[in-house]
Amino acid sequence: MSQLTDEITKRRTFAIISHPDAGKTTLTEKFLLYGGAINLAGSVKGKATARHAVSDWMEIEKERGISVTSSVLQFNYNNYCINILDTPGHQDFSEDTYRTLMAADSAVMVIDGSKGVEAQTRKLFKVCVMRHIPIFTFINKMDRDANDTFDLLDEIEKELGIATCPINWPIGSGKNFKGVYDRNTKKIMLFSDTEKGTKEGKEIEFDIHSSELATYIGESAKETLLEEIELLDGASAEFQQDLVDKGKLSPVFFGSALTNFGVETFLKHFLSMTSSPLSRRADIGEINPLDENFSAFVFKIQANMNKAHRDRIAFMRICSGKFDAEKEVYHVQGNKKLRLSQPQQLMAQERKVIEEAYAGDIIGVFDPGIFSIGDTICAPSNKFQFEGIPTFAPEHFARVRQLDTMKRKQFVKGIFQIAQEGAIQIFQEINSGMEEIIVGVVGVLQFEVLKYRLENEYNVEIRLEPLPYEHIRWIEHPEEFPIDQIVGTSDMKKIQDLKGNPLLLFVNSWSVGMTLDRNKGLVLSEFGRN
Repeated sequence: MSQLTDEITKRRTFAIISHPDAGKTTLTEKFLLYGGAINLAGSVKGKATARHAVSDWMEIEKERGISVTSSVLQFNYNNYCINILDTPGHQDFSEDTYRTLMAADSAVMVIDGSKGVEAQTRKLFKVCVMRHIPIFTFINKMDRDANDTFDLLDEIEKELGIATCPINWPIGSGKNFKGVYDRNTKKIMLFSDTEKGTKEGKEIEFDIHSSELATYIGESAKETLLEEIELLDGASAEFQQDLVDKGKLSPVFFGSALTNFGVETFLKHFLSMTSSPLSRRADIGEINPLDENFSAFVFKIQANMNKAHRDRIAFMRICSGKFDAEKEVYHVQGNKKLRLSQPQQLMAQERKVIEEAYAGDIIGVFDPGIFSIGDTICAPSNKFQFEGIPTFAPEHFARVRQLDTMKRKQFVKGIFQIAQEGAIQIFQEINSGMEEIIVGVVGVLQFEVLKYRLENEYNVEIRLEPLPYEHIRWIEHPEEFPIDQIVGTSDMKKIQDLKGNPLLLFVNSWSVGMTLDRNKGLVLSEFGRN
């Protein structure tokens, strides 16, 4: 038993979230550099080191320089086994991010020092708060001219409603960014020679009261630093681990992912402040990660990761016990025993087949088309079901028509597979077939990705006709309110999802209110549960 406990307690599983371009993918790369998983970090944008990011693999991602799908990276560092869930920063792909956050135990929020809190950060932050998971803040791009440091902290507190506690403090910004001061050890770390961030570089450590300090950073920078520290000690919140665990206090770190300044310091502190895998809610109560019985849930499905084989990978977060490739498991929603085939851990495109994995790990298994998002996998001797993952309401709708009716089979297959990944949601008009379907997405860029993937992966051309609807509602208790008896407004549309659940589409929120007024006792919900 002790080996199981030992393996599980050294695991850390976290998601990195941010607004597009705050430097999230670069930070992920630098973690891998320090963990020895890669020897040279390819700067995502830099000409000097023009390579694509490790975690971006789809063609459309490389073309646009954005992450479209979440990827999972695992590496070891200082006797910890770390699973990073890199999420798409672009708001059009936030649905994927919401679900990924369900698989993480904590989140690292990357904020651009010159821009502060941006719209997408707010949204993602809300999901973290909903789950009460610890949030760590890394204020990035200090090597560029950044906003006033105190103003940045104020903004985080006001905008996000969470107390902040700086663990370190930057010395200058832009060209004058020299390093960081650690408030706990009272030491100053100066950085140099990272060769545009491709190497780890050298660190020089000084005591705050060292006589040599001024020769390195200059007299005025030293004075400013001492003043700021004095202010900080008087004004900022005390570090309290229990508040961090509840997601009420965010430890803040400063640095530059591009040049590696402050990245390793952040990694070390982060690992000491986060906990090993957390327990999960199920229909039989809380599931303890140290329980010997294996259990996991599916939070993401990705089709066609490998061009040569039309494959589908279901990503699972292991919640308890140890996964053994030899043993049978029970798929609750499919109501049958099976062996998970080709279990693998991923390092972006690199995959390695594994025999075992532990609670906290993320594994990818081959999916013949039986898994859906939110499914529970557990030991046959101990059956239960985890809480479902919310389905967020799409905000944009379009009617999809295939141009070549001879390719109906590929069209249906492609649409279904992409829908099962959770990137799009498909609806049908009541009493109509698959000839005309309505697609709902969270962001309009998803339509582009759908078109691109159907053409490139399934060889099907489609035409998209945008629809004016903006609001979708699930009907609570449809048995009490049959959809054909609901009296709505003239712009309301009655549809169903693939599971046959009735839904309503509305052009504006006024119509939603009118429909509720006309049907006493009707309850409409903004998200469904998988």
